[in-house]
Amino acid sequence: MKSVRMPVPGISLGCDYNPEQWSPDVWREDAALMRRAGVDLVAVNIFGWSNLEPSPGEYRFDDLDEVIELLHAHGIKINLGTGTSSPPPWLSSRHPETLPVAADGTTRFPGGRQAWCPSSPVFRERALDLVGRVADRYGSHPALALWHVSNELGCHNALCYCETSADAFRTWLRSRYRKIETLNEAWGTSFWSQRYSDWSDIQPPRLALSLRNPAQLIDFQRFSSDELLGYYRAEAALLRARSDVPVTTNFMVTAHIRNLDYWSWAPEMDVIANDHYLDHRLGDPVAELSFAADLTRGLAGGRPWMLMEQAAGAVNWQPHNVTKVPGEMIRNSLTHVARGADSVCFFQWRASAQGAEKFHSAMLPHAGTDTVAWREVLKLSETLDRIGEVAGTEVEADVALLFSWESWWSAEGEARPSQAVTYLDQVHSAHAALRDLGVTTDVVAPDADLSRYRLVVVPGLYMVSDTDAQAIADYVSAGGRLVVTYFSGIVDERDRIRLGGYPGAFRDVLGVLAEEFAPLLPGAEVALSNGAIGTLWTERLRTTTASVIATYENGPMAGIPAITRNQHGDGTAWYVATKTDMSDVLREATGVMSDKSDTEVVRRRAGDRSYLFVINHGTEPVEHPARGHDLVTGESVDGVLTVQGGGVAVVREEIR
Repeated sequence: MKSVRMPVPGISLGCDYNPEQWSPDVWREDAALMRRAGVDLVAVNIFGWSNLEPSPGEYRFDDLDEVIELLHAHGIKINLGTGTSSPPPWLSSRHPETLPVAADGTTRFPGGRQAWCPSSPVFRERALDLVGRVADRYGSHPALALWHVSNELGCHNALCYCETSADAFRTWLRSRYRKIETLNEAWGTSFWSQRYSDWSDIQPPRLALSLRNPAQLIDFQRFSSDELLGYYRAEAALLRARSDVPVTTNFMVTAHIRNLDYWSWAPEMDVIANDHYLDHRLGDPVAELSFAADLTRGLAGGRPWMLMEQAAGAVNWQPHNVTKVPGEMIRNSLTHVARGADSVCFFQWRASAQGAEKFHSAMLPHAGTDTVAWREVLKLSETLDRIGEVAGTEVEADVALLFSWESWWSAEGEARPSQAVTYLDQVHSAHAALRDLGVTTDVVAPDADLSRYRLVVVPGLYMVSDTDAQAIADYVSAGGRLVVTYFSGIVDERDRIRLGGYPGAFRDVLGVLAEEFAPLLPGAEVALSNGAIGTLWTERLRTTTASVIATYENGPMAGIPAITRNQHGDGTAWYVATKTDMSDVLREATGVMSDKSDTEVVRRRAGDRSYLFVINHGTEPVEHPARGHDLVTGESVDGVLTVQGGGVAVVREEIR
């Protein structure tokens, strides 16, 4: 595992800056204010293509030169974008074949961003030409600390269905399957007379009159993720050939972006960076923040990572854009730091006066510096400076939660037992239940080494390979503890049902067999014998070797097991066959009896250094045993730490 080279020492504060939206006088004002705010790292040239190359082959670097020199003079490091995230209008005007095509076969036009096909050779040629020029010009600049490839790759254009993409898809399929007969078997094309005799007959899964082939849909997701990864690699190769500065791009580990399999992307990054925004469409946005931070740390292999973007206040793209109350910016930021971030950055520095994001918050709001938002930025900056010694430490966790983008894609296919059952709902529920117990969780891939964990939680892992399923069973046999939730283990990596009864790949380790699913209608409930309530899902389940913890007391499955426990080898495995409160099962599985809801309790450690983070998202004071020095307040802690409602603490612990 390669080491991480963070762009700035300590816990850095950064931002995204778009100087092309402002005059040189504003640039100078901004640089001075950034220094006052303690900004360490600034991302520039993220959307700079049309400024750098206003017409084909005409390059103008004067403005970017001046901005970089100005920031450098103020002691600020540069996170330099390659400028390729959105092409200038002249590219699609001269080359309309570069535009992306949606699943319905219609073209998507310029006017927004990312209006380009990931498979387009014309786009790639022009983009890489720009990357090479940017790298040649700035690759040895002393202010350059990080290369930022494109921006949020795949946010809007991950799935393109044009003829260029169709050709690329066929090439990808030939590489994967080699023989057309192998593809036919993998896709189950004997169904609905879909058997292929020639590669040229295969199309992307555009919208059809009926349900589409689910295995084809999954492969198109895989192809699309790989295609954009290939584009990233092309930019990164140019940068690395001209500079020894670390290279990354900003991931979108969040609840509403799912098109890229970041487990395959992560090894290509010199440092893992993520963009995260509170999503108020969710029941508990703060709990989802914690999950996203843990998953980002999983992508980083447990090492420190960057929060490349977050909002200072409200965003502009949700139905109801809720601003942050005083103290919330610090709590959100320190939650990311507690869970492994060594850099906290914002989109953006100065709130835009024009454009689609003019109502998106910024560190410097429209109203200027005499504002609550600005004072919150200054307070955060001071706090990050105080806790800077935490940098380089790693998060302590001995519980793992398995997460799979392929399961997300496949479990939410067009034809499934219940459209109300979603993958992330199960994942978020399991992670939130562990968080409420004060348990820090590593979110890892299904093929991760599980040997060091005392508990592994598998929520809704619909698609799993034979190899990964066997490794999970071996982990339990060797003494591990496992909790599996419903709709897990159902299909293999071809989306083929595992015959013989559900939960398929996990029947033996769980000691159960389900004959059929019995989803509940939205709003319907069933009572469980342990006093809990089940919703959304039941199944006709019987035990083979497991013991029964709870049964259904009413409904179509009355008297049938709902929660079970099985001894498998030297370990124990629980199965939760309905959507329910998992607290009791997880208390038994973890041995943790406390309740830390509304409070983050996380520890980061390296060698003889240990730091306890306690972040109180509630309104009442909380107490936690601790001994040491609170870096936030500067006060000593002798046995009991009290954190007021809405407060934060980072205790350098005494190691005894």
